[in-house]
Amino acid sequence: MTTSKLHISTLAVQAGYNPENAATRVPCIAQSTTYAFDTAEQIGDVFDLKDTAHIYSRISNPTVAQLEEKINALEGGTGALALSSGHAAVSLAIMNLCIAGDHFVTAKSLYGGTINLFMHTLKKYGISCTFVDQDAPIEELEKAIQPNTKLIFAESLTNPGMEVLNFKKFSKFAEGNQLPLIIDNTFPTPILCQPFQHGANIVIHSTTKFIDGHATSLGGIIIDGGNFDWTNGKFPDFTEPDETYNGAIYAKDFKENPFVVKARTQLLRDFGPCMSPFNAFMTYHGCQTLALRMEKHSMNTLQLAEWLEDHEHVEWVRYAGLESSPYIELSKTYLPDGASGVLAFGYKGGLEETKKVINKLKLAKLVVHVGDIRTGVVHPASMTHRQLTEEQLLDINITQNLIRISVGIEDIRDIIADFEQAL
Repeated sequence: MTTSKLHISTLAVQAGYNPENAATRVPCIAQSTTYAFDTAEQIGDVFDLKDTAHIYSRISNPTVAQLEEKINALEGGTGALALSSGHAAVSLAIMNLCIAGDHFVTAKSLYGGTINLFMHTLKKYGISCTFVDQDAPIEELEKAIQPNTKLIFAESLTNPGMEVLNFKKFSKFAEGNQLPLIIDNTFPTPILCQPFQHGANIVIHSTTKFIDGHATSLGGIIIDGGNFDWTNGKFPDFTEPDETYNGAIYAKDFKENPFVVKARTQLLRDFGPCMSPFNAFMTYHGCQTLALRMEKHSMNTLQLAEWLEDHEHVEWVRYAGLESSPYIELSKTYLPDGASGVLAFGYKGGLEETKKVINKLKLAKLVVHVGDIRTGVVHPASMTHRQLTEEQLLDINITQNLIRISVGIEDIRDIIADFEQAL
């Protein structure tokens, strides 16, 4: 049976490695920087992109390739590129399309590190962006488009606002402007949301989070949907010869997955944020239980959210799976099997009172992380989004009393008991 006919929970277990006769049932770590060849001609072909053999582990590695194949199968893409971190994936995805003088449009509800990258760091290299309210009408979104706009970026489920993206609106927005839609799908993972089915063209993940799931291995990945026309005149880097590879033309020579081929052969080659074989091995094995874990994460988080909603010391709760959520209908459409394992709530008190609640937690640890099998909390205003001004924080609904919870897979009764004693 081909992998395309398998259900996603089976793909999480089986995709990426098919052992040959008498081979190891579990894929091994190819902990090698280099690979031996029989002829000089073959190595030359690899450097000309005529041969896809592994030549140097900065560019590709057998263990990393197995992870790429697994996640590509889960997302339903045409090719994938694993990298050293989620931030590397975001950075390379943008730089694969933008050079100095270019512009892109992004939803403003994003992870704090992504906001800092977009607002400050990329600006130093001549790449500008416009932040938009993802809930605004499409007519309002259109005002952000400029002649030099190269892409539209958003998170499928925002961090820490828990807003669900209206894919129908954003895919129409992108398609109408002949621009690729890049989606960060870290929080839902491909188990709960598959953006390519809803009009996305490129998907990225911080595999450090739920895909690894055990807080052991940094990583990121870019997946090509193979569903965008790079020959529409807006992307000459895809249609003009690349002199560094004997005139290869990505949109012509690599029609199936030109985006990841270009990102690998140009940006990974030159900047080098490769994933280590060991991290790929750990992430590959973490990913095998992804379907089971996302079901449990979502179940626990919904129960905790419902309990918090009824608590006298809780001002509000944000979780897309709650019937009271303004995103419940979008959640039912795009996250039908669960709204993932992260929620945010507001404590009835100020900054110092909110910190006291966090400090009293015992089972739930204070960690700058999310997507772990263990329950953890963070205070975004003073931690993950600390670089933003008070005005910027309020603009994306991050208040001083907001606590973000990454709900683990422990017994929900123990999780609730911990928050009960802290509150």
